[in-house]
Amino acid sequence: MRFFTGFFLTGLLVFGAAGLGAVEVRRDVVYGEAGGETLRLDVATPDGQGPFPVVILVHGGGWSSGDKAGTEKPGGGADIRPWFEPLTEAGFVWVSINYRLAPANRWPACLEDTRAAVAWVRAHAAEFGGDPARIAIMGHSAGGHIALFAAVATEGGAAPVRAVVGCAAVSDLEADSKRRGGPSASLQALFGVSAEMSPETLALLAAQSPVNALKAGYPPVLLLHGDADKTVTLDQSVTFRERVLALGGECELHVLPGAGHRLAEWSAKDPAWTRVFTEWLHTKLGPTRAAP
Repeated sequence: MRFFTGFFLTGLLVFGAAGLGAVEVRRDVVYGEAGGETLRLDVATPDGQGPFPVVILVHGGGWSSGDKAGTEKPGGGADIRPWFEPLTEAGFVWVSINYRLAPANRWPACLEDTRAAVAWVRAHAAEFGGDPARIAIMGHSAGGHIALFAAVATEGGAAPVRAVVGCAAVSDLEADSKRRGGPSASLQALFGVSAEMSPETLALLAAQSPVNALKAGYPPVLLLHGDADKTVTLDQSVTFRERVLALGGECELHVLPGAGHRLAEWSAKDPAWTRVFTEWLHTKLGPTRAAP
């Protein structure tokens, strides 16, 4: 992994949107290089005087598709665009990242890239109006799996972020595979395994599940999940919450009645769901401006 210390960007947009005022969006900022790929992110800074709390966004797409702009694959759940406007309106800098995708890049490439992005944001937050002491990470589906894992402190270190939000997050790969009768096609691509439920495969999936990586000192977590989700079932979030609480941590679960997996459809089931996570993030990261 090669990290960049400079602030490189290929596009800078300043635009107005309903209720947002002037929003400065830096597109395709380079945050590193790995496996022959240039790693890029987008940064949006709200209008007003910062420093603002920062939320790093990790898109879903089965670890093999999707991107930082929120492009959705047919029938998939990779569209994270419903997050953008609420975060800007609530006074957050948001940073949406790309990471290396399977099957060309096996696990843990996506996790390594996300951790590199967190480190880069901590080093550069002030350059785009963010507060490096107030960073959260947020992911959907497979991106939720990566985000939950990236929030675990590395050996001997402190948690890299102050808070975590998981939307329909995959937290237990072993349990999900048992429910399906074998690893999904996405997990087969990510880990290079077959559909067979061998003891070796199950042990691998268990070891790479955030629910089994939890430790004391894990940051506060908010989980949002639809109770009609057939892609990532609600029990994934229920079990994760129970494990966090058993370790003495803090975890809230917001269930959306009748909601499935796609974020684009959540507002029809629970119009207030975006306010749930923006208000929760403010309680964990503090107000829009840091205290003097």
